Amino acid sequence: MNKDKLLIYACWLLATISMLGSLFFSEIMQYPPCTLCWYQRIAMYPLVIIFFLGATENTAITFKFSIPFVVIGWVIALYHNLLHYKIIPESASPCMQGVSCATVYIKLAGFLTIPMMSLISFTLLIFLLVIQRKFYAK
Repeated sequence: MNKDKLLIYACWLLATISMLGSLFFSEIMQYPPCTLCWYQRIAMYPLVIIFFLGATENTAITFKFSIPFVVIGWVIALYHNLLHYKIIPESASPCMQGVSCATVYIKLAGFLTIPMMSLISFTLLIFLLVIQRKFYAK
């Protein structure tokens, strides 16, 4: 397997783990997702299919189809973290009804919250896609 496909498989694995993690938190742990969590899911879930098809069919177009979802998800995750860590006031949140976007369900190692996990996932996806595009895309 060449490095091009290996990077896309890594993206697929990361997107799949992120999707399953979000489903674990909402369906198993019963943490209701807020509005920003839903938006991040909307950006992440199609990536599982895009990366799978890219790794099995054509890696050359994977960047073009995946990068808009990854960048949009990253921006939403960054905004969500700014709300979570109270850098942006909760009054600037789109979560006015239902679950608050600032609710902290878990905090591992003093900083690893659900929105932070999302931001890390999207950041790693951007990193992997840029490497794949710069060095291995044909």
